[in-house]
Amino acid sequence: MQPIEIIKAIEETAPLAAAAAWDVSGLQVAAHRQNVTKLAVCLDPTPASVGAALEQGAQFVLSHHPLLLKAVLPIRLDDYHAVLRLLFQADVPLYAAHTSLDVNAYGPAGWLARTLELGNLTVLEPVTPATGDTLPLGFGLAGDLPQPMTVRQIAGIIASNAPLSTATVSGPEPQTVTRVGYCTGSGSSLLDAAQAAGAQLFITGDVKYHTALAAEICLLDVGHHSLEEEMMLRMSRLLQQRLHDVEVFFVPSASPFRTVALS
Repeated sequence: MQPIEIIKAIEETAPLAAAAAWDVSGLQVAAHRQNVTKLAVCLDPTPASVGAALEQGAQFVLSHHPLLLKAVLPIRLDDYHAVLRLLFQADVPLYAAHTSLDVNAYGPAGWLARTLELGNLTVLEPVTPATGDTLPLGFGLAGDLPQPMTVRQIAGIIASNAPLSTATVSGPEPQTVTRVGYCTGSGSSLLDAAQAAGAQLFITGDVKYHTALAAEICLLDVGHHSLEEEMMLRMSRLLQQRLHDVEVFFVPSASPFRTVALS
């Protein structure tokens, strides 16, 4: 299959035109290769992930996070240089579906809403108008649980799908929760929108100290890695369903954050 056909399949779920203005979703590294039989999907285009993908025979790499948010010359022997070297030597293209993937609630970005069986969904930060009963493209979701749950029960459901080893809770914790908001990655800027949408619990990553200190609803910080790792695993499964002539595989990664082990 040609790389352009793979890109078309990616953009059916991750529309490039809807990506944030500051983002650089899309093709990151071009290649001469015109036939792809193996596609690797990963969260971060690190030397470890790209190297593992190439060792497994990947001829196209899809990541969530871009290689860089601002292009620079490869003047240092750093991770950026290492990834470019790996891809150039193997003649393998790299494509990033970053905020272009985040905005589509019907794609893998909506996996937690479907797992929690949320109803009456609202997009926290729309980037396109709604059309009929269809949700607009945009960042973050809020929805009603099928029955009241505790924060611990909700965390348990997430933990059965994604790692929560570094998760923290802040803000007032209600006895039960009936409406949840969430945003994958670093979404604490949407806290006010989640509260305005009626959420009693907001789930995201990278919550800052003063945000947690001033929170008026419960905040579950699952880290930047947790929800997005699962999102990209599900993206790999979706692409495998669409790309019948290509083997799609997921390259797992671990959060760079670890809990402190006290002896």
